[in-house]
Amino acid sequence: MVFSSVVFLYIFLPIMLLVYFLVPKKLKNAVMILASLIFFAWGEIRYIFIMLLLAVMDFWCGKKITQHYEDKNKRRIYLAIDVGVNLLILFFFKYADFIISNINIVTGLKIPLLNIPLPIGVSFNTFQSLSYIIDVYRGTVKCEKSFYNYLTYTTLFPQIIAGPIVRYETVDEELEDKNISLDNFSNGMKRFIIGLGKKVLIANNVGALWNVIETGQYGNLSVLLAWTSIIAFALQIYFDFSGYSDMAIGLAEIFGMKFDENFNYPYISKSITEFWRRWHITLSSWFKDYIYIPLGGNRKGFAKQIRNILIVWFLTGAWHGASWNFILWGVYFGIVLIIEKLFLLKLLEQLPSVIRHLYSIILILISWVIFAFEDLRKVYEFLKSMFVFDFMYDQEALYYFKNYIVIIIMGILCSIPIWKKLKEKIDKKESMIFEIGTSLGYLAIFLLSTASLVTDSFNPFLYFRF
Repeated sequence: MVFSSVVFLYIFLPIMLLVYFLVPKKLKNAVMILASLIFFAWGEIRYIFIMLLLAVMDFWCGKKITQHYEDKNKRRIYLAIDVGVNLLILFFFKYADFIISNINIVTGLKIPLLNIPLPIGVSFNTFQSLSYIIDVYRGTVKCEKSFYNYLTYTTLFPQIIAGPIVRYETVDEELEDKNISLDNFSNGMKRFIIGLGKKVLIANNVGALWNVIETGQYGNLSVLLAWTSIIAFALQIYFDFSGYSDMAIGLAEIFGMKFDENFNYPYISKSITEFWRRWHITLSSWFKDYIYIPLGGNRKGFAKQIRNILIVWFLTGAWHGASWNFILWGVYFGIVLIIEKLFLLKLLEQLPSVIRHLYSIILILISWVIFAFEDLRKVYEFLKSMFVFDFMYDQEALYYFKNYIVIIIMGILCSIPIWKKLKEKIDKKESMIFEIGTSLGYLAIFLLSTASLVTDSFNPFLYFRF
């Protein structure tokens, strides 16, 4: 089940909301846990027991670390147990076949692949569990004393598929005392509807072009179609992922909780350094706090800083998927960030804003080519099509360009903060007419989104597999 489905919008969510707001305060976590387990089971019921066992282990190890806080050796043992088991589960489900296939290629063996389905949101949930146990080990948060509350935290269905990565310290107080109000409900519904519109009305429609190109012959692409289609993919992945984050943040607010922001208009960036401050913010901050800084960050000399950056970005790429293109994608960004840190940022600051923005967009689009194709030969063919400027007449390219240029322009306009600024001006008016108009706008987005879901079978979610 995904948020952008008729089943979720018209059956699961209304029933869940009705029960959640009818039950007394002390039972709201129970409703949240039950709803989360049903949501998870809808996608892969076989793995519920793994989620529950990991929750028991995280909770137990957290309590043991707290009990033996003065004994550093025992603390380390319980930390190692929890981190080790969580990573073992992640590696087994996500990377086992990747490792086996590469062993087969190198050695010539024919070890059969396991072909095990990937549990929903395993990467996000693992990082969430690791952040909890590491923070308890460091003493930056107190361990959760109630397993009931901890299970609510670790199974939260709004973020189970695609984040944001919710740290325990963000919601620890709200696990016990949720801030439920009419304002939060209203704001949460608006945020959810915006996310739904991003996903269904923009990502799905602009993604239809990429779907055509992805299944085609990449070496025959004209330069026009190559650039048009990779821009379409860039818009698809942004509105797909940020739309889901918006829906998750909105749902959390409805339930009286607050999640961290995950996107901040990344395509307005004027450097790759800035881009990664704006894109998938909770993942970037996770790697910074739990990998980069513990490795020494920038405190142990420039050579080790470069090493640390490359390690972080190798892991960032691998986190996104068990394929060499994801690792290459991560290393690509690591190298660009190192170059920016060495000298390029200072040079960029001297250039006009439009040049800096163009530089960032081109590098980002190149990165999405690497990200999109697991077959590295297709990456090469597509990049060659982008940068071989033949300008030959291509009727097929013109056909797709004409059919998708409107939705692409809409996507570009919605990826910059003009609508946000417009909404802020409208909100300051405090006019009943503006308020009614805004409410009708949200209703229109919701109805158009659900109508699109009913009539169109194309409803992919790119980050579902991560």
